[in-house]
Amino acid sequence: MTESTNRNYHRWSQGGLEPVARPVVREFPLRLTVNGRELATLIASPNQLNFLVAGFLRNQGFVEVLDDILQLGVCAEFGAAQVRLRGEIPERLQPTLTSGCGTGISFNLPTGSASLPHPSATRRPVAPAAIFTLMHELQRRAEQYRSHGGIHSAAVGDGEKLLLYAEDLGRHNTLDRIAGEALFKGIDLAGKLLVTSGRVSTEMIAKAARLGIPLIASRTSPTDMAIRMSEELGITLIGYLRGESFEVYSHPQGLAAPTRKAKIAGVSAVILAGGESRRMGSDKSLLPWHGGRFIEHIHRQLDELFDEVVIVTNSPSLYTQIPCRKVPDIYYKQGSLAGIHSGLCHARHERIFVVACDMPFLSEEVIRALCACDRQAEVVIPRSEQGLEPLHACYGKSCLPAIEAVLDAGKKRIVGFFPQVTVAEMAPAEVREIDPEGLSFRNINTPEEYFALRDQALNVGETPGMEKSAARR
Repeated sequence: MTESTNRNYHRWSQGGLEPVARPVVREFPLRLTVNGRELATLIASPNQLNFLVAGFLRNQGFVEVLDDILQLGVCAEFGAAQVRLRGEIPERLQPTLTSGCGTGISFNLPTGSASLPHPSATRRPVAPAAIFTLMHELQRRAEQYRSHGGIHSAAVGDGEKLLLYAEDLGRHNTLDRIAGEALFKGIDLAGKLLVTSGRVSTEMIAKAARLGIPLIASRTSPTDMAIRMSEELGITLIGYLRGESFEVYSHPQGLAAPTRKAKIAGVSAVILAGGESRRMGSDKSLLPWHGGRFIEHIHRQLDELFDEVVIVTNSPSLYTQIPCRKVPDIYYKQGSLAGIHSGLCHARHERIFVVACDMPFLSEEVIRALCACDRQAEVVIPRSEQGLEPLHACYGKSCLPAIEAVLDAGKKRIVGFFPQVTVAEMAPAEVREIDPEGLSFRNINTPEEYFALRDQALNVGETPGMEKSAARR
């Protein structure tokens, strides 16, 4: 059964009405009968209704394990679900209409936390990068499968990867679906992370608490009662998670957020997002990486270190979701040297740290050491075992005349202007002391290198975010 159907309607645009047709979300009423007793009608999306029913019963406290369900049958044609439970349903139930989309129904919904478990006991501090990654993956799944608006989505992850994903027109139904699927698949949700597209209200908090989930993050706002309940239950509640920021409404100690060091003064970060990526066959900056993309991952790391990050690109529309300035080449399509030139011209500070968009293993120590090394030099560049690393180096605005002379001569090699300026090298031994494996300078040029990199990251359980040393990978 499909989740949407085509409808004709009109759109007001440019002072007039125009007829259009597009898919719209279907509402599907499912009459739920338990132990011969009609219990509720769930308004839901018409897919995987067995997960929805099982999760609804679990979150209402009627079942705890899969063996509590003796029989479960769903007839999509007639919109009916028949369930036989091992235990009995209480004779007197007080139904509560919840604030969920499509009007959810709960029984004995608590208005406080006295009767609920406290999932904080299962909490391990979570890195903000893991939350961003899970939300990025939620958005990616939603964009991939959805051809219409007006539907909610939710996902559960373990801090490294997404485990379960659900969509429904009711935000509370998405959590029921996840709870039901976890029950069927034997997945323990205690200590996991929940991200959702919808508003977080008390029924969402109560359901998460019953599942042992200690952290909830949403793209929108929680209600005041949800905040109060989260405080009482020890749940970390996050709202307005958009772009690269969010707001924490309760228990910030649930985040593994170290005290932030001072940002590097007097230096702007520049990401070079140009290049034709001929060997890769696609734009390297957009390669998937931990639920996001290479360039999003690199921007997030640099944004923690610099008060200005600039992306040099001739296709700014590809990066609209990244909250920083995007500037074009001044010497159009003249390679990486032209990108460095544009970064220097547009940066607010006198010096820039330049990095390519395909270097996912940046090291904070290496970057700080480079930016602190010999500020009298016009170029500060590390030398690895492979040679100089000009796409992981610092440049000063005083380099501009020499760079422009090389570009005007039709030359593109970055080191071509070095004889005209003062250059300070970070020696290989100094680099090895900070980054023994030299992963800071590892870039990806071919599909084979990318897949090998992805497999390596999965094998070692790497999570995104600025690491103290790339060698730990």
